[in-house]
Parts: sequence; structure tokens; C-alpha cells
Amino acid sequence: MKAVILAGGKGTRLAPYTVVLPKPLMPVGERPILEIILQQLKHVGITEIVVAVGYLAELLEAYFGDGRRFGVHITYSREPEPLGTAGPLALIDGLDETFLVMNGDLLTTLDYRQLIAHHHQTDAICTIAMYRREVQISLGVMKVDSANRLVDYVEKPTYDFQVSMGAYVFSPEILQHISQGQYLDFPDLVKNLLRDGYVVSGFPFDGYWLDIGRHDDYAQAMADFEKMKHELIADN
Repeated sequence: MKAVILAGGKGTRLAPYTVVLPKPLMPVGERPILEIILQQLKHVGITEIVVAVGYLAELLEAYFGDGRRFGVHITYSREPEPLGTAGPLALIDGLDETFLVMNGDLLTTLDYRQLIAHHHQTDAICTIAMYRREVQISLGVMKVDSANRLVDYVEKPTYDFQVSMGAYVFSPEILQHISQGQYLDFPDLVKNLLRDGYVVSGFPFDGYWLDIGRHDDYAQAMADFEKMKHELIADN
């Protein structure tokens, strides 16, 4: 089975760090976040890796090379121009079996074997790993009727949502819905699939998950890693 790791973004929310480093090379503990991901994938038997690169691609290629020293085989797919989060998949050859796609900045204890097994059990074209996230509104929320008469007032309510973790399993026929060279993001791809009547499945996960897209998330990841190192780095 192949895994495609999306590593082409500029990581603008983590500037100024990402002015000189692509986000997947940002260190967590003593190693880049992408190296931790590679170790996790190797641990579950996924050793064929395609890294979709764009911004500062040469730094990623120089550090990871062909993947041999990490126990995996890495090839690279370069975007000639930004193609969104789903568009780069159309540039990759050999995705003719079920494959994993994930962002290159995830720190998680997700068991990818369970995610893949769930995909096969549901006969879905796409399975999305999802995580329950609570969001507090720090204001008084008013509920009104059609005439704007107040029917309820809730002070600083908390809502919870199932959010995408940035890890997906795709059946190969999904590539028929991604045009080569055209910009496409995952939310738009999923909406197109739902519109056309395809099964898209969610895989609920309640373990540890964090992406390092923002400064406070990155700081949290650094602190968490020191406490959870043995859970996050698989013993290969």
C-alpha cells in the first residue's frame, strides 16, 4: 500500500519559522515532524511513500533522500504551481490500489491499520479520519425567531464538532474526479463526491491528535512530545 504525504504548502501561519524551513521539517523533539510520521507508517507496514512537494522542496529532498535510512522508499511529486490539497494527487502515477493520504504536519497516535480496515469495511470511495473538537464561543449567543424576537440567550456556549484530522484513505477510482493540472481542495472534492452519490465514510478517533499549523499548536506539540514520546514514536 502507498501513502501520499502532502508537504507542498507554505505554512504561512507558522511564519517566520517557515520562511526558511518547510513545515514538515519543523522539529518536534529532536527530529522533524515528517520523520516521526515516516516511522509510524513503517511500523504499520507502509513503506512506499510519495511526498508531494512544492515550497522549499529541495530541502525536503535533501534531508529525506530516497528514504533508505528511515527504512522506507520515498519518491517525490513536484507541483509546477499550487494545486490545492487534492489537486496534486492527479500528478502521481501508480495509485492503482487503495492508498493513504495525509498532511505532513500531523502529530497523532492514530492507528493507520484501523483506519484502512474501516475503509474496506464500509465500501466507501473515501474515508476521513475525524476527531471531536470542542469550540467555546466567548460571547453571549442569542437565538431569535423569524421576526427577530429573542427566544433564548446562551452565555458563552460550547459546541462540539467532528473535524477532519487530515488523514484519508482513498479508493483508486477517486482519481477520476481530480483533473490533472487543476486546483482542487479536499473539501470541494468531498462535496463533489457526495453530490454524485458516492459513499464517504468517517472514522472516529478519540486518541491524541494535533497538527502544528499555528504557533500555539506547535508549542503544544513540543510540550506533548516530551511526555508522550514512547507513544508517538513507534518501536520499529
